[in-house]
Amino acid sequence: MPAYRPAELLERQREHFISGATLPVQARLDALNALRDAVRESEEELCAALCADLGKGRFESYMCEVGLVLEELSYVIKHVRRWAKPRRVPTPLAQFAASSAVWPSPYGSALIMSPWNYPILLTLGPLADALAAGNTAIVKPSAYSPRCSEALAELIERCLPAELAAVVTGGREENRELLSLKFDYIFFTGSTNVAREVMRAAAEHITPMSLELGGKSPCIVTKNAKLPLAARRIVFGKFLNCGQTCVAPDFVWCDESVRDGLLGCIKDEIARQYGDMTDYGRIVNRKHFDRLTALFGDGEIYCGGAADPETLRIEPTVMTGASWDSTLMTDEIFGPILPVMTYRDISEVRARLETRPKPLAMYVFSEDGAEARKLMRECRFGGGCINDTIIHLATSEMGFGGVGESGMGSYHGKAGFDAFTHYKSIVDKKTWFDLPVRYRPYTSGAEKLLRFFLK
Repeated sequence: MPAYRPAELLERQREHFISGATLPVQARLDALNALRDAVRESEEELCAALCADLGKGRFESYMCEVGLVLEELSYVIKHVRRWAKPRRVPTPLAQFAASSAVWPSPYGSALIMSPWNYPILLTLGPLADALAAGNTAIVKPSAYSPRCSEALAELIERCLPAELAAVVTGGREENRELLSLKFDYIFFTGSTNVAREVMRAAAEHITPMSLELGGKSPCIVTKNAKLPLAARRIVFGKFLNCGQTCVAPDFVWCDESVRDGLLGCIKDEIARQYGDMTDYGRIVNRKHFDRLTALFGDGEIYCGGAADPETLRIEPTVMTGASWDSTLMTDEIFGPILPVMTYRDISEVRARLETRPKPLAMYVFSEDGAEARKLMRECRFGGGCINDTIIHLATSEMGFGGVGESGMGSYHGKAGFDAFTHYKSIVDKKTWFDLPVRYRPYTSGAEKLLRFFLK
């Protein structure tokens, strides 16, 4: 494909969209099937790129990235014909005679900006949703995962025409250039600070958007939780991808009566799951490595703590004794460091959480179902699990997204189709009858009839 500047590429895609080429459902299915075939054929290249950028092993690369992309594509392909159909809705008697329907309509030209921590999943997942809804898309992956960006560019160029979908690589200069353009929709996944810049740019064109961000996702462990199982699932969710996961448990908050038992179980699970560090990944770059190791001074290291600046590896680490106003407990960690805090009464949990930015996820471990559901119902956060971590995002049956500081909008499956879709409300009024009550001159008889209809 010849090299196009972002503005030229957007213009090509806008012309393609205006031509109506993306509207037929079969055209969308053709693109989605081509993308799915390309992902299957490129599995080796994608896994190699993930290993090069993040040190991810093959099993984790497929489980958390390639496999989830294929699952999303298969789900969307199965359901898109039904989603794209107009949906009939009841018509009020006052509008007799007419029929009413909601028509799904693509926004047009979409910009998808993806992060480095799950560069394949968080690029191709939103792209699948955008194509299913009938949009064109320019994809801008992170400069922090260059091998994955190259692999994505090659994959998309091979299976889709540039006027439908294309990748723009680069760094801040390319980001600024893209954000200066007038897109019809922006889908951004990344940090809250960058999201503010994206929102400011979108405001210039009043462009709608979805923001998938992060935050300090708490993991509550009550006094009646099954500690060995809780520890196993916490360790899995926290240290997956070296903790560089937007919905990783950012800190554990446990009843003080189970603190010592839970810490012991977590230490045992780290030894069990990470005793062999063969497939353990690394921190994305030295800047983030230094930021993370600086957090060791905010508390006491219970276990772990080894860090190698040459390989950018940080051992799974558990910390205690941090204060709530320390950097460890105010900033999102986004790394393999797990602070453990305690509470005396479960009522403390909601009271403190309500004073903090709303997180992307929350997890509760408890054998008291009523207690767990009460916490999940009363606290404000994006999504979460009872007696597990992070798996709520691994399904196309539910939308995934944040609230407040952790994001806006959701995607996956039907929610993803909805994110990239404007729903037109259409009334089809019949001509064989015209109810006269709305026309002047207004009379007492007409008012009685109006009150009969509208009450």
